[in-house]
Amino acid sequence: MITIYGGGPSRSFRVLWALEELGLDYRLHAVDLRKRPLDEAFIKCNPAGFLPAFDDDGVVMVESIAILEYLIAKYDDGRLAPAAADPSFPAYQQFLHLGEAGLAAYLNVIVASRFFAPEAERQNFGAQMAERFFFNRLQLVSQRLASAPMMAGDRFSAADISVIYALDMAGRLGLAEKFEPEIADYRARMSARLGYKAAEQKTPPWTAPSS
Repeated sequence: MITIYGGGPSRSFRVLWALEELGLDYRLHAVDLRKRPLDEAFIKCNPAGFLPAFDDDGVVMVESIAILEYLIAKYDDGRLAPAAADPSFPAYQQFLHLGEAGLAAYLNVIVASRFFAPEAERQNFGAQMAERFFFNRLQLVSQRLASAPMMAGDRFSAADISVIYALDMAGRLGLAEKFEPEIADYRARMSARLGYKAAEQKTPPWTAPSS
């Protein structure tokens, strides 16, 4: 049985969404990050204490994009990833990783500055540069949407799961008002999917972390 450790709209949402799209049975172990040291099962799975953590009958992983790739390699039958020989595969692969490395990772700096830095440092140089880098990389998504409705072309894929999580994270930080219309439309279309909605229903509402 697959167990996914998650809480709030963390990167575990990517995994939940993929599991729903694949129709796999799984168990959700809710984690309260404020009390994570007391959650022995979670800490045993991921002693670093961040989400997600994932256990597939003893196969333990903690990086959301790596987990998506694992699920695709083991359980997918072409639903979430094009074949390597498919012309859309390079774009799929690029945006699968851009969603984290080029988008969500920069937003971590904004989260840390806004919610954990001293009051006088919450609009610091690092946070401002992180926002600039995020919107700079987001131009690649806009460029892709000018020629295709989704990151892998005409088909939904795990690359969309990766990118949409980053857009949702930006939305929670109040950055969605700066999205170009094609980005806002893409986000609305993907969040209307049944798999997204099923994962969303299992994800508690977001509350800003306390400093």
